Amino acid sequence: MSAAITAAPGPRHHVVADLGGTSLRIGRITAHGGVEAVRRVTTDGIGRPGARAAGTAQRRVLDQLARELEEYLRSPDGHGASAVGLSFAGPLAKDGVVRAAPTLWGAEAAPVHVGDLLSARLGLPVLVANDITAAAWRYAETETAPFCLITISSGIGSKVFRHGEVLVDDQGHGGELGHWRIDLSEDAAPCDCGGRGHLGAVASGRGILRAARAAAAADPAAFARSALAAPAGHRPEGITNEALARAVRAGDPFATHTLRGSLRPLASAVNCLFTAIGIRRYLFIGGFAVAVGERFVSLLGDELVRHGCFGLDSAETRAMLALGARDDDHCLIGMGRMLERSSHLTPVLEDSV
Repeated sequence: MSAAITAAPGPRHHVVADLGGTSLRIGRITAHGGVEAVRRVTTDGIGRPGARAAGTAQRRVLDQLARELEEYLRSPDGHGASAVGLSFAGPLAKDGVVRAAPTLWGAEAAPVHVGDLLSARLGLPVLVANDITAAAWRYAETETAPFCLITISSGIGSKVFRHGEVLVDDQGHGGELGHWRIDLSEDAAPCDCGGRGHLGAVASGRGILRAARAAAAADPAAFARSALAAPAGHRPEGITNEALARAVRAGDPFATHTLRGSLRPLASAVNCLFTAIGIRRYLFIGGFAVAVGERFVSLLGDELVRHGCFGLDSAETRAMLALGARDDDHCLIGMGRMLERSSHLTPVLEDSV
């Protein structure tokens, strides 16, 4: 079922939200397509302390999302909104049904039509899109060639944008690079989806942090000499993503070596995409990648050159990689553009894409 809105006189007022495994952010789209008055809360999903069954976590996350949106829409910042856009960390089918949300509620839970639930509760049309699909639309107007957008945050997501569209099928398959299995061993690192050995379990922010803590426990002497030791209270479990990113930026050997190990399979994934479909532009966003900054692209470039990209020299290989904008507004701005695009192309605004 689709919620619809007839074009109203005067400028539209859109509220947008980005629901991720770490945080929920809500803001309003400005007249120039930016975002302002952003509020952030910690997502009440599996990233919070305490184990929860998938169904319980799903209910908590969706209830939190609806409550926070209701509060924002009642505030001066959100009052009078004509539509809501939500970028969602998980695959969506064309009919708007969320098929999975590993970083939000973990292992498999029942499919849910988030747009219908929100529209009924908020009394407004709701457009829902995968978070990386939304983020890709931020760059669609400025990138002149086909590109792949990859987020390195709680998990790993990816979308290829080519010839004016995001490449994904009607059931939401595609752009889930984080669930490519790279390690078939029985004791491979666990993924939030319930599987093991997935790229996201190794090269996401959560995966890299797990690897750093394991390396510190395995080699206490090297850890003690590293820039990570003091901020962590000399305890491996005290290492944080923020401290790890800071140490890598400063060139700390222990932190850098740990990150390189996680970047090798990511470089392999980029190489595979390039070889398979010829995409030569890769933009990296997400909290961890942005926190490490240009050093992230440089280290990934080292690993990609080691792999070798067929037909490209080392300079051409490195030139394929770049950071996206340094802010974390990709999904919010992209949702705003998707809302405007839907409004301009059709007389009604559908709640799913």
